[in-house]
Amino acid sequence: MIIPSKIYTTNHLKFFDRLVQNKRIEISTLINKEIENCTLKDALDIGTTEDKLNKSSNIIIKNLKNINIFKSISDQDIKSDFFTKKLKKSITLDFNKEEINEFSSDIVVSNATIEHVGNEENQLMMIKNIIKLSKKIFIIITPNRWYPIDFHTKIPFIHWLPKKIHRNFLNLIGLSFFSEEKNLNLLNEKDFNNFMKNFNFKYKILNVKLFYIKSNLILIGKK
Repeated sequence: MIIPSKIYTTNHLKFFDRLVQNKRIEISTLINKEIENCTLKDALDIGTTEDKLNKSSNIIIKNLKNINIFKSISDQDIKSDFFTKKLKKSITLDFNKEEINEFSSDIVVSNATIEHVGNEENQLMMIKNIIKLSKKIFIIITPNRWYPIDFHTKIPFIHWLPKKIHRNFLNLIGLSFFSEEKNLNLLNEKDFNNFMKNFNFKYKILNVKLFYIKSNLILIGKK
């Protein structure tokens, strides 16, 4: 059996990364337009990656305008000098008062992380923590489950199947990492709306499109 992850060459992966990079630049432009009239001193990035191979990594937080202080919370050790303060911790855990005081920021941004924290309970806990750490604005970005291609596996359509069947299929073809809910749990716009029913904040869900189809969802909430 051919394992799909082995099909893609370095050139294929670079092509996918260029697509992701272009979309993320588009997302950062959209966010800057949304916050252009807000007075924001500091920004917190949730789920920062230490990956330096892909040009698309951390590009959204680095493209925010008129921010003086950048902080990071990630379950990885982030060595980048871009961030003033860094905390290695899962966003699904409880935060103590000292951590909240140190890392709460005017704007909190999380890109391509909520689909990797596990089940719905963990995803809801992540949203609660993001809101807790946000002083003014919180932004959560995730790939749209209903986009025809899943950019994690690079495979079209099978992620539209019921999640249990999708995971069994991924495991069958050798993508056992992404077959586990703790590593990949894709969301759609309805999921975002259901999560936000637990809170009393104004929010909207924007999107960017790739080939005329919604590829990424952008939840923007204001306190």
